[in-house]
Amino acid sequence: MSSTDVRTSFTNRSSGLKTIPSVHTYNPLGSTLAFQRDPLGFLSRIVHQYGDIVQFRLLTIPMIVINHPEYFKRVLVDNNQNYDKDAFLFKVVRPVLRNGLIGNPGGESWLRQRRLMQPAFHRQSIAKFAENMTSKTLEMLQRWKQKVAQGRVINVTDEMGNLALQIVNKSLFSVDVGDKVRIFEQAFTEANTILGAFARFPFPPLSVPTLSHRQLRAAIRSLDEFVSLVIHQRLQSKENYDDLLSMLMHAVDEETGEGMSIEQLHHEVLNIMVGAYETTTNTLSWIWYLLAQHHDVEQRLHTELDTVLAGRVPTIDDIPHLPYTRMIIDETLRLYSPAWQTMRRAREEDKINGYYIPAHAIIFLNHHTLHRHPNFWDDPERFAPERFSPEQIAKRPRYTYIPFSSGPRTCIGNNFALTEIQLILSTIAQHYRLVLLSGYPPVEKLALISLHPKNGVRVRLEHR
Repeated sequence: MSSTDVRTSFTNRSSGLKTIPSVHTYNPLGSTLAFQRDPLGFLSRIVHQYGDIVQFRLLTIPMIVINHPEYFKRVLVDNNQNYDKDAFLFKVVRPVLRNGLIGNPGGESWLRQRRLMQPAFHRQSIAKFAENMTSKTLEMLQRWKQKVAQGRVINVTDEMGNLALQIVNKSLFSVDVGDKVRIFEQAFTEANTILGAFARFPFPPLSVPTLSHRQLRAAIRSLDEFVSLVIHQRLQSKENYDDLLSMLMHAVDEETGEGMSIEQLHHEVLNIMVGAYETTTNTLSWIWYLLAQHHDVEQRLHTELDTVLAGRVPTIDDIPHLPYTRMIIDETLRLYSPAWQTMRRAREEDKINGYYIPAHAIIFLNHHTLHRHPNFWDDPERFAPERFSPEQIAKRPRYTYIPFSSGPRTCIGNNFALTEIQLILSTIAQHYRLVLLSGYPPVEKLALISLHPKNGVRVRLEHR
C-alpha cells in the first residue's frame, strides 16, 4: 500500500457529521490486492495509519472498517436493530450455511430460530454433555500411547479437529461417527479454503463454473450427505434420545406453535457442526502452540491442574476452580480468535462517533486489531494470561474483548465451546506436554473465513 492519501467514498448527506477517511492507491486495485495478499497485515496497517474507522474498496464493494470498543458496541448492541447480516461475508458463506442461525440475515426468521434453539445451549443442557467431552478425549489419549511409543510427530490441529467432531456428534446428536468424520473435515476444509480465497478477491462470481467453484459444490454435497445421514438415522430410530437433535426436532415456537422443518433442521445441524468444529479445533491448536513456547505459563497450568484435580478426570463442576486454565483460553482467543472478522449491513443511515454511516453500508468489524488495540492492551502481541484476572478485566472497557461477538447475536454456542475447550485442555495437560519441533519456522496465521494455523501445528508428545 503505497502513495496513499485520504479521500471520501461516501457522500455525507447529513449536515454536521464527519466523513470517514478512505484508503486510496493510484492503482484502482491497490487495496484489493493488498487485502488479498495479507488481509491481517493490510487491516493492521490501515487502522494504524488512518485511525479506528476507515474505509477501503474490495473490488467495487466499499467496506467500513471499525476498530474501537465503542464503535463495536454501537453496531452490535446499542443500535443492533439497524445492522443485519445481509452483508458481503455472510453472502459468501451462505452456499454452505444456507439459512442456519450463523448466517441468517436477521428479522423474524432469525428470532424464531434463536428461540427454538436457545434452551439446548443453557448451562444445564451443556452439563449433560460434559462427560462426553472428557470420555472422547480419553479415547484419543489411548490412541496417543502408541504414537508416543513410536516417537511419532503429530499434527495436533488434525487431532483436535477429529476430537471436536467426535464430541459434537456424540454429545449433540448421539452418533458415534468414527472415521466418517474425516469426510466432513476434508469437505469443510476444501469449502473453507475456496470461500476464504473468494472473500479476499470476490471474482469471478461463485455462479461461474470454474474448477475451484465446481470443487466447492462437490464439497458442499459431501457436507450435506454427512448431515443427512445423521438426521435420517434419527428419523428411522424408534429410541428416545436426550440430546440437541431431539430438542430441535421437537422444539415448538411458543408464539406460533410451529416446529422446525426438515430442511431448516438440516441447515441448523450443519451450522452447529461447523461452528463447533472451527472454534474448538483452532483455539486448541493455538493454545498448544503458545504453551509450547511459554514454559512458565505451562508450568503454572500444570500446578493448578495437579492441585485441583490431583490426576482425576475433570468435570464441569471443576471449571470454576480452574481460573488460570480459563485465563489461558481467553488470552489465546484474544490473540487468535477464530472469528477474526465479522460484518454487518446498515439497514438505514446511522452515525458512529460522529461519522456518517450511509444506508446499506457494509461494516467490517475487525476483531483481530480490536484485540490488539494499543490503547487498551499493553504490549498487545505478548501472550500474557494474567490480562484476564478479575482485576485486569475490571480495568478495561467491556467491548475490548468479544471473541464470540456481542449483543443479541452473540454466538449461541459460546458456553458449549468454552466448556469443551477447558475440559479438553485440562484432561490432556494432566498427561502430556506438547513440544514444538526444533528447526521449524513459526506457525503462520492463515486468515480464511476463520483464523487457522497454516498447515497446522506439529508437535512431539512427552509424558508428564
